[in-house]
Amino acid sequence: MDTSVASAGSARGCTYPRVCFYLTEARSLANNPTASYQDITTGYQDLGSSSEGSFSVYNTRNDDGALLHYTNGYEYCLPPNRGNAHIRGEIVDKIRIMNSPTCGR
Repeated sequence: MDTSVASAGSARGCTYPRVCFYLTEARSLANNPTASYQDITTGYQDLGSSSEGSFSVYNTRNDDGALLHYTNGYEYCLPPNRGNAHIRGEIVDKIRIMNSPTCGR
């Protein structure tokens, strides 16, 4: 499920310029992130126990995409100022924040 907001900045309890993870549906609905990342990197960062397998993710960055990696090898670019819920059983395990709204694609 894709969710978006009309303006940039902090949203869903996630402070700009972070990409926030919500480990459970309850934390997601309460806008209460369990982990966040903000550094642009040249490779993937492994997620920790407060973010790996999260129910949802939200990207508050204005211009940077967040490339999410899943345990099944699937990759998804989460655009700026958007959220994504993992409702099909995918397990996100890595993140790469990129200086590109389309993750260089």
